[in-house]
Parts: sequence; structure tokens; C-alpha cells
Amino acid sequence: MPGFSSKNSDLGRIVNFFEILFRKGISLNIKVSASILNSDLSAIGAEAAKADIAGADWIHFDVMDGHFVENISYGAPVQKALSKRLFIDTHLMVTHPHTQIKLFAESGSNMITFHVESESDIDHTINKIHRAGLMAGLAIKPATPAESVFPFLEKVEMILVMTVEPGLGGQEFLAYTLPKISAIRKKADEVKPDLMIEVDGGITGDTAPLVKKAGADVLVSGSYLYKAKDMFMAMHTLK
Repeated sequence: MPGFSSKNSDLGRIVNFFEILFRKGISLNIKVSASILNSDLSAIGAEAAKADIAGADWIHFDVMDGHFVENISYGAPVQKALSKRLFIDTHLMVTHPHTQIKLFAESGSNMITFHVESESDIDHTINKIHRAGLMAGLAIKPATPAESVFPFLEKVEMILVMTVEPGLGGQEFLAYTLPKISAIRKKADEVKPDLMIEVDGGITGDTAPLVKKAGADVLVSGSYLYKAKDMFMAMHTLK
């Protein structure tokens, strides 16, 4: 916007940012899912809205049962309190995800992702998510081989690759997971090119280019966004 001079205003900052992108030919084709696990949970609704205003595509809602992972987070009643206009990316880190699908479908999930390492039948759980009218995702821990999700690539909308051990926010990125992202992307390009690959764990301005180069197109970020002095700029640095 030529001639715009309000450099200190939010609008001016946004305009200046997108002018730079336009001039450099940079495309914002990466989705960011803001993990509210790392937000101020005493004001979870406002924190989700803050990420939305800053440009988050999705809100990442981590559910932990204290069994599949040691930590316990929050459940469907808390998710239900979030704005219905937000895209809720629900990540079930639970032992028996098939028992939770109805609860989270009714509390506002748009996508439900569960772990290949869980004790639920994978095909049954995917079908249950789809019957609820939602997109389905399948997640794998850092030590789980990429090949474990290959039989299900055509059945889900997304694969989530954990780049830290699940259960706790704020961990450092595990670089040895990068070849796994590449392997899943290569296989997906053969059988389902529109499959999304999401990465979760230690995603910052430094690690985002690494996972994008490996084939990821959805980035989950919590600490990096919520501890940033300027969430808008942090968000679009990831993109």
C-alpha cells in the first residue's frame, strides 16, 4: 500500500509485512496450528483468539490421559468453550482414542488425530472419525518407523510426525526425525499427493525451514508463538 505511513499501528505493521512478501515473491502456503498447551490456560479462550488474530490457521488442542503419556492436560468440556469459528485440530495422546471420538466431535473438533501406537484398532478409529463428519489424522512418536503409517496413508487426511517425545510442551526439536518426514512425503506423493503432513515439537523460526524442506505443510507451534514479543511476526516467520 504505497504511501501508508502509520508504522507504529498494527495495520501498518501488517501492510509492511505483506509488502515485503509480495516483493520477494514469498508464498504463505504453510499452515500453522497454534498449540494452546503452552498458553495461559487460565484464559484459554482469549489465548486461542489471540493466535487466531495473529494469523493461525488452526488451534492445536492436545489431549493427554496420564496413561499413554505421563502428563494430563484437558478434555472435551474445555475444548467446547473455544470459539466455534476456530478450526480445532485435536490431538489425542490417549491409550483408547476410539472411546473419545464422540466426545470431541460434539465439543467442536474439525480434525481428530490419534496415535498409531495407541491400543485402539486403527481402521475402526479412522472410520469412526469419518462417520462423525471430521477429518482424520494419524500420529507417530519420534522412535516409530515411518513405515508404520504407510498402510493408512490413503485412509486419512493427515499424518502427524512428533518431533519431540509427546506429553510435555517446550522440548527441543529432535533432528533425527527429519528423514521420517521425507519418507512419508515421498510415499504419500505416490499414493495420496494431497495428504497433509503435520509436525509437532520444537518448531521455531530456525527449525521450520528444516521440516518444510523435508515435506511438512502444517506446523504446530506453542512456546515459540506464545513467548514471542510479537506473535504476529513469529506466526508469519513460520509461514
